[in-house]
Amino acid sequence: QVQLVESGGGLVQAGDSLRLSCAASGRTFSSYSMAWFRQAPGKEREFVAGITRNGGSTYFADSAKGQFTISRDNAKTTVFLQMNSLKPEDTAVYYCAASVLGLRIGVRATEYAYWGQGTQVTVSS
Repeated sequence: QVQLVESGGGLVQAGDSLRLSCAASGRTFSSYSMAWFRQAPGKEREFVAGITRNGGSTYFADSAKGQFTISRDNAKTTVFLQMNSLKPEDTAVYYCAASVLGLRIGVRATEYAYWGQGTQVTVSS
């Protein structure tokens, strides 16, 4: 089992950058593929980016390509989401999630067994 705690959210202006962190507890962090999802008010939770357990592969939603970067540090049991050129439509609660898929990146929330509590990102125009 793994527990996840996100941090790094906040209120920024359009065009700014933010780096979200997700700290994981547990000795098996390196066995999980990890992902970031987001949920805006009145909308369903959506996949943003994912990374395999060894960091060898990443995958991004079309809305995140070229704008967001995902990385992980298995020694520090932390996964990151670097968000650049933020837009008001990026406003959402951002969640990190862990999946036992390991070497595959799922894009559906049901493929992830463990979730953090979320961190709010608000981008003003």
